[in-house]
Amino acid sequence: MTHKSVFELEDLLPVLPHRPPFLFVDRVTQLDPHKLIVAERTLRPDEPQFAGHFPGRPIMPGVLIAEALAQTSGLLIGLSEMISASAPPEKPKVFFLAVTNIKFTHPAVPGDVLVLRATSDRQFAALHRFNVEATAGRNLVASGSLTLALVEGAP
Repeated sequence: MTHKSVFELEDLLPVLPHRPPFLFVDRVTQLDPHKLIVAERTLRPDEPQFAGHFPGRPIMPGVLIAEALAQTSGLLIGLSEMISASAPPEKPKVFFLAVTNIKFTHPAVPGDVLVLRATSDRQFAALHRFNVEATAGRNLVASGSLTLALVEGAP
């Protein structure tokens, strides 16, 4: 079953351990539990990374785009769990383990709305691999795969 209702920031905070300025997902626009998630992040000109990367020509650092994709993937796990359990998880327990072949093909700049897409690819025990992509308008910004690990008793 596809859940197309939007999850706003207040819905995401119980699922992710991240908080501003290191929270890189603003809303979820589509969720197909355990399969697919589509989220958005509006890149605001006053974000701290733009002051130094790069002065006069700000560009979103690739590592932060990868982090936004990992957070989106974690939301796929957490929101799917929340929907099936009808309650938020007791505590966040997903860790970013690996990035595989993420390629950055177009810069993301202040004012862009990054559309972050993660599709569940494979699960083995506590490891979850996702195919991910970030777009801004018609431009593919990044694509590849990443792995998250579920850790019991995580802080």
